[in-house]
Amino acid sequence: MTRKFFGTDGIRGKVGVAPITPDFVMRLGYAAGKVLAQSGSDSRPTVLIGKDTRISGYMLEASLEAGFAAAGVDVMLSGPMPTPAIAYLTRALRLSAGVVISASHNPFDDNGIKFFSAEGNKLPDDVELAIEAELEKPMQSVSSEYLGKARRLRDANGRYIEFCKSTFPSELDLRGLKIVVDCAHGAAYDIAPHVFHELGAEVLAIGNAPNGLNINDKVGATAPEALAIAVRANHADLGIALDGDADRLVMVDRQGVIYDGDQLLYLMVLDRLAVGPVAGAVGTLMTNMAVEIAFKELGVGFTRAKVGDRYVLEQMRERGWILGGEGSGHLLCLDKHSTGDGIVSALQVLSALRRTGKNLDQCFDQLKLFPQVLLNVRVSRGFDWQKNSALVEEKTKVEAELAGRGRVLIRASGTEPVIRVMVEADDNELATACARRLAACVDKI
Repeated sequence: MTRKFFGTDGIRGKVGVAPITPDFVMRLGYAAGKVLAQSGSDSRPTVLIGKDTRISGYMLEASLEAGFAAAGVDVMLSGPMPTPAIAYLTRALRLSAGVVISASHNPFDDNGIKFFSAEGNKLPDDVELAIEAELEKPMQSVSSEYLGKARRLRDANGRYIEFCKSTFPSELDLRGLKIVVDCAHGAAYDIAPHVFHELGAEVLAIGNAPNGLNINDKVGATAPEALAIAVRANHADLGIALDGDADRLVMVDRQGVIYDGDQLLYLMVLDRLAVGPVAGAVGTLMTNMAVEIAFKELGVGFTRAKVGDRYVLEQMRERGWILGGEGSGHLLCLDKHSTGDGIVSALQVLSALRRTGKNLDQCFDQLKLFPQVLLNVRVSRGFDWQKNSALVEEKTKVEAELAGRGRVLIRASGTEPVIRVMVEADDNELATACARRLAACVDKI
């Protein structure tokens, strides 16, 4: 079956436009609650709801709570919390499911709903399809004596901070390091600075004053230039940038050079190799070719998944590998957490630096990324580029020109009506010219 509402990362869209409306989100909560009540062993399911700092989170939280209550499901409310925190707390508290109200790296006027299973994993396809099937049925309500109740989880921040610290080696600390932490005015604004400070670092926080409208606005992992400026201005040792829901990580060295998820995954693999063999790591169709070549030279297996951390996770589980990630900064360490976590990933990089005694800029001598140009072109919803002969023909021409020197990837975003055009080549001017040709072709169509 084809999913109608769920994309690669839950349900997402513009607030006030279907499906991100109060009535739909209430029905979604009810439908999810009915599925939980039918499939779970609990006689009384309990769901944890977290959110990022978008102003629309208040409205959608109330709608979800009402829907779950009508289905006879109890609710715990955490307030603003990183997406991976909800995954962890759902598992740690033995709850039936976790729900996050967030549109991750998108602007404030977008929002979305994503679910985690009792094990802290993203919902499998069959459960999402079951929820969609339930959405087609009329919404009712259990009788009053069976209605769900809601309460606030008062110590959510402290629980999660301690969990993050537990993923950092107990024999190491961050004393002597000056770190700038950019929280993107998002869900980690009152969590991430505490984690690094409590491990001994001197922390300067930026992007930590959310007002409901400024999430991801010129700050965070999608705009790391602000972090680079702050690192240089404050003579810091490095910088850490998270996105709005804190599941992405981008880092900056002391010179202000930005390092993406591909480079950080490479560094984590190097660190693991120093203590034992690494069977392999999972990237995506977007992963830079230089990383694939470097892993081959290190004797580390590598495979590409479809873009989206859920697909990276599927490949990791299928192969029994524990490391994987995307260039965008979604990084997975399955021996530390069940899902991608920006804070936990940053701690793995920091532990690698502490063990080697190196600075971030000293770790990539053997990795020189190929120039990679990514252009986004907005299209109408449902546009299928593979059915357009002119675009397919132009892609074939570009691939012929790049033969042996690079590659092309065209794909539809799983979260917004955008076609992403990526060209990678051994020469930046060539990659840029080819990407612009393809993007212009999409735009014309």
